[in-house]
Amino acid sequence: MSILLGAALEYESLKAAAPRLLNQVPEAMNRAVRWVHSSEVLDIAPLLSGGELLLSGGQALAGVAPERQADYVRELAARGIAALALETGSALPEIPVAMLEIAEAAGLPVIELRQVVPFVGVMQEINSLLVSESVEHLQRGDQASHAMAAELAHGGGLDQLLAVLSEKTGAGVRLVSPSGLTLGAAGGAFPAGTSPLDGRGASALNGQGTVATVDVPVRGVLAARLELHIYDGVDGGLARVAGERSVDILGLALLQRMPPGLKELAGIELMRAINSGSQRWQLQQLGPASGFPVNGAVAAVVIRSTGAGHLRPAVDALLRTCVTHSASYANNAELMALAALSDGAATRRFLVDALRELEVPAGSVVAVGPLGSGIDDAPWSLAEARRALDLHPIAGEVVDAETLAVELLAEESLDPATREGFVQRQLGAVVEHDRLKKSELMLTLAVWLDTGCNTAQAARELHLERQSLHHRLQRIFELCGGDPRGTGRLAALHLATRLARL
Repeated sequence: MSILLGAALEYESLKAAAPRLLNQVPEAMNRAVRWVHSSEVLDIAPLLSGGELLLSGGQALAGVAPERQADYVRELAARGIAALALETGSALPEIPVAMLEIAEAAGLPVIELRQVVPFVGVMQEINSLLVSESVEHLQRGDQASHAMAAELAHGGGLDQLLAVLSEKTGAGVRLVSPSGLTLGAAGGAFPAGTSPLDGRGASALNGQGTVATVDVPVRGVLAARLELHIYDGVDGGLARVAGERSVDILGLALLQRMPPGLKELAGIELMRAINSGSQRWQLQQLGPASGFPVNGAVAAVVIRSTGAGHLRPAVDALLRTCVTHSASYANNAELMALAALSDGAATRRFLVDALRELEVPAGSVVAVGPLGSGIDDAPWSLAEARRALDLHPIAGEVVDAETLAVELLAEESLDPATREGFVQRQLGAVVEHDRLKKSELMLTLAVWLDTGCNTAQAARELHLERQSLHHRLQRIFELCGGDPRGTGRLAALHLATRLARL
């Protein structure tokens, strides 16, 4: 269940705050709010799942640098929250213009609350309504799925099942294959070009309502998408819940209609076995059955995204152009894939570069695991890719686990106190200089070392004049005991800069 942002702002508890939209985000008032949450924590974004109206008094935000304010709104936008509502007053007299511009560019509506209201009252009023209506939708959605199960038990086909769903929800429904072929439909006319394309599971229906989609997997593979055509007067929340509740029934009907081949099933089971860390003998049986040689080089790919199921066809198509063989599996908000690498490291580099060109929904993160020497190494490559994402989850980038090998080893083998102590002993004076002077000597040193002490390249990456970089390096050398080149200290300093990132 959700309500529109514009409607949420009209509830008495929130209206008393005199809310005002401060930036120009298209269709901001028509955004769906599925929950109201309040927090002063600046690192709240990873704990949100999208659709929230976030309330904040602004105290923590007022006390940080503009760069952190910018990161705050970018992180919230990447999570797909409905809007950020900030209370202005003594702590935050006004919301910085630069922050509003960044939020607008990221597509995040920012609302000013010009009067003080108890946030707990706002949450109680709106969330209680959301919960009560959600319970009702779940009950009615279960009734629809039970009716569809009864129809399937009596021999009903896809059209009959969809007719039951349409009757129970009032929505037009259509089941479409990943290639766009209509498998069944009921409850309305379905003109061409109405399928959702925005990756969020909903799109406009030519001014006559919206279309919501639900993925229908069969044995972990996306087999179809259920389109729910929600016209004016139809309860969209009920239609979506009933559609989600019908996935298993529709999957069974599809399985009866077009059972997957043995190689496809073996690929699914292989990915499940890799994901669960199965024993070597299982992988050595499932690998060749699904097209992977036992001793061939492999690397895992992990994509965390709210649109993981929708991404699978595009990822499979990309893998077919990059590697000799692959398999993929979507599980909740994570898409996993395994690539067979005919030329080992060279093919892996090509795959990483290709993934950087893949279009993914906002907030998605991608990682490629290290090169494995055979199918036995596939679970390790997958686990390392996930650990790399945990260490370096930057939306829109492809994280290469091999470039984080030092950090992954240290995070696994060294406790935080040991890591911190090593950094302090090697570079404590540089760290303290950055803290007191607000300088960027640690970053400068890290980039210089990462480039193999190539001053020209480091200057380009840092967007500095070479002379400015030389001045920074001279100051660094003074703080850490001299120029480390030729002294045997380079490895220790480089390790310290990598550990500092943790």
